Amino acid sequence: MEDCCSPGSERMEAWLDDHLEFTHSYFIRKASREMVNAWFAERVHTIQPSASKENPLQQRSHQSSTDTGAPSVSSSSTILPPSLSLLDNRSPSPATVPSPAPGTPTRKISASEFDRPLRPIVVKDSEGSLTFLSDSDRETVPLRGSVMGEGGVGGGAGNGGGCIEAGSGSDRCARLLELVKDVSSHLDVTALCHKIFLHINELIVADRYSLFLVGEDSSNRKFLVSRLFDVAEGSTLEESSSNCIRLEWNKGIVGHVAATGQPLNIKNAYEDPRFNAEVDLITGYKTQSILCLPIKNHRDEVVGVAQAINKKCGENGAFTDQDEKDFSAYLAFSGIVLHNAQLYETSQLENRRNQVLLDLASLIFEEQQCLEVLLRKIAGTILSFMQAQACTVFIADEDSMNSFSSVFHMEYEELDEVLDTPKRDCDVSQINYMYAQYVKNTMQPLNITDVTKDQRFPWTSENPDHTSNQIKSLLCTPIRNGKKDKVIGVCQLVNKMDEALGSVKAFNRNDEQFLEAFAIFCGLGIQNTQMYETVERAMAKQEVTLEVLSYHASAAEEELRELQVATIPSAQSLRLMDFSFSDFDLSDTETTMATIRMFVDLNLVQNFQMKHASLCQWILSVKKNYRKNVAYHNWRHAFNTSQCMFALLKSGRLQNNLNDLEILALMIATLSHDLDHRGVNNSYIQRSDHPLAQLYCHSTMEHHHFDQCLMILNSPGNQILSGLSLDEYKATLKMIERAILATDLALYMKRRGEFFELTKNSQFVWEDEHHRDLLRSMLMTACDISAITKPWPVQKRIAELVATEFFEQGDKERQELNIEPSDLMNREKRDKIPSMQVSFIDAICTQLYETLAGMSEYCSPLLEGCQKNRQQWKCLAEECEKDLVNGLV
Repeated sequence: MEDCCSPGSERMEAWLDDHLEFTHSYFIRKASREMVNAWFAERVHTIQPSASKENPLQQRSHQSSTDTGAPSVSSSSTILPPSLSLLDNRSPSPATVPSPAPGTPTRKISASEFDRPLRPIVVKDSEGSLTFLSDSDRETVPLRGSVMGEGGVGGGAGNGGGCIEAGSGSDRCARLLELVKDVSSHLDVTALCHKIFLHINELIVADRYSLFLVGEDSSNRKFLVSRLFDVAEGSTLEESSSNCIRLEWNKGIVGHVAATGQPLNIKNAYEDPRFNAEVDLITGYKTQSILCLPIKNHRDEVVGVAQAINKKCGENGAFTDQDEKDFSAYLAFSGIVLHNAQLYETSQLENRRNQVLLDLASLIFEEQQCLEVLLRKIAGTILSFMQAQACTVFIADEDSMNSFSSVFHMEYEELDEVLDTPKRDCDVSQINYMYAQYVKNTMQPLNITDVTKDQRFPWTSENPDHTSNQIKSLLCTPIRNGKKDKVIGVCQLVNKMDEALGSVKAFNRNDEQFLEAFAIFCGLGIQNTQMYETVERAMAKQEVTLEVLSYHASAAEEELRELQVATIPSAQSLRLMDFSFSDFDLSDTETTMATIRMFVDLNLVQNFQMKHASLCQWILSVKKNYRKNVAYHNWRHAFNTSQCMFALLKSGRLQNNLNDLEILALMIATLSHDLDHRGVNNSYIQRSDHPLAQLYCHSTMEHHHFDQCLMILNSPGNQILSGLSLDEYKATLKMIERAILATDLALYMKRRGEFFELTKNSQFVWEDEHHRDLLRSMLMTACDISAITKPWPVQKRIAELVATEFFEQGDKERQELNIEPSDLMNREKRDKIPSMQVSFIDAICTQLYETLAGMSEYCSPLLEGCQKNRQQWKCLAEECEKDLVNGLV
């Protein structure tokens, strides 16, 4: 090693003396533990002891006297800088954190806040401080002089008039070595800085000490928050750290030192314009001298500010240059403590992030059978971790660029709810999907601090009553598929909650990164679940198809030949144009011939070049695919529905208002609208866990009827639409589908209000496709329930068939599902049929037929027949009620 007294070493030392900032930075970055120990050991023997003088302390309220504005005081647990909140010694231990319930995330974790370690990297010592050393491995150094004034290091006369008597050199060395050991083994910033202040007081002897740390908010604006405030002789760690005070950046003496990175040594605080004397006036405390120094890390960045107030001895009670040097030297250890804490926090954050993502991956891949359950788990997990008011997951529609196939929405308050079934359906009007659509199109995340001030989206200002006004902050990210080349969904969070202030704050960059990481796992989970559902649906569909094919057969060759050569009667002889038509006097063969007659008279055979053989085979196949063991929803019901549509078009004079494709779609739909009906309704299919229930989430049987319609139309020999162009074929199939689905009374109830309002206000426009679609749907329902308009003998006989079918379902519900059927399905409530028929007419039928009669007076026979039958059912209901009363008497 080069001699320390060589000329080269002297020049280097002189250069270092002239460049103190570099020397300080170099020591912080390069000094080893052995160098620090040696520095302390040598310095202990160069400090001369001096006598101590007791100076009674004035009581000073825990208020800042150095900030130009009124400081805000709050609980320390609510305002700590995010970068150091993990190391607060008041955080609960891992043993006190409740474990989350299975399937319901309860942890509240964000990218900048974690409350317990991933694994026991660190442990707590007997004092409750975090340490890298376990209790069994640590050698404890006895704490000596726990309060200021017991031994320690004192400044000599040459060091500015120190006034505390020091203990023996070995005691001082032991205390300094203890401090070094604490710095190297502990991670509790508050406790260590409190010890450093105790040592500092033995050198510069001030009345009060405070420590402020630098923090940043979500907008990257810096501020200062106290970790220790008014440390005084005899004050405990709990007293000094019980409250946190937040100071603005570059305001007041502390803010100025933090912003400039330069120390301030003020002899008379009242002569400095940056000093705020309001606190002194309130508390009666007299602030005289102030020594305020920055604490820097190895990158020479200010990470904190330390402040000493009122020198208790020395010339004029002012801090000396030596005090400033001693204070700065000890604060170097505070810088080391903060740097170590930040390194630990960073590693801990990464470990926690990985654990959170592993937990999410485990949670997601536990469920691959049901997308609804998966979406609930995703939304619940994200809400728990991100602390947002609501989470919405949008699933992209593969068939459309500008829509979503499904939406799942969850509020934060729903986290603790236990639901038997997932809440997939929600009020779509309360969900703002425009931001999600924007993210889906751009494939980029979207983070909006305040949506009301964001000018990129005009809807926030154009529509003040829109639901977007309920949103303050918003974070939205795309969910991609496994190849990352396609957006399969969007996750949207709104209104990040600040639990401390009870307000909404903005999402920061950490939240963005976390949500993006979540989205990767969510994309994999959603894609796997969708694939599983696709396979499951295909298997269910195959099972249903096999069942259908095993039951149904193609039309018999002999029956087909007979129909092809048969002479088709006229519509007049069959009374097909009469609204009072009844099929009871017709044979099955005559019903098939009557069907051909309707297609011919509507010019469908001629206009679409239908082959007679194909039409005959298609009609017979449709008839064959209705189950004969079903009392009402069989071929006869389909034929009567089709005849009513024919009568509306011909006698009701609606044919001229509809085009040929619409008429073709309506006739095919009426004949096919109940194909393969099982004699039970949608509710029974869902409750019995029938394979059909797995295929369709709503209008189960109606979707099945349409599928059977397509199967027959595409079967060899049944292709009556082969004469259509590709565009005509697609349009016709779409109209057939919507017409068959319209026979679901639940959909009818949802859509009829719009139709009634349009006709009532004379706003129905024939050129509007949406209006025409509504009309076609209403015509389907009018024909489907047209039995209520037939002459009374026919109506009563049909009602008995309907009741028979309903009662059979009620029996199945009792025997197979073990539930009590509704009155409509309960054969024990047969006497209520008349009153239920009256209710059915009033709730479903009357207004529909009144509206059609208003559009065309030639449709009025439907309304008249309905009204007459209501009178008949009303009389029967009154008789039943009388019989019931007489029976009770």
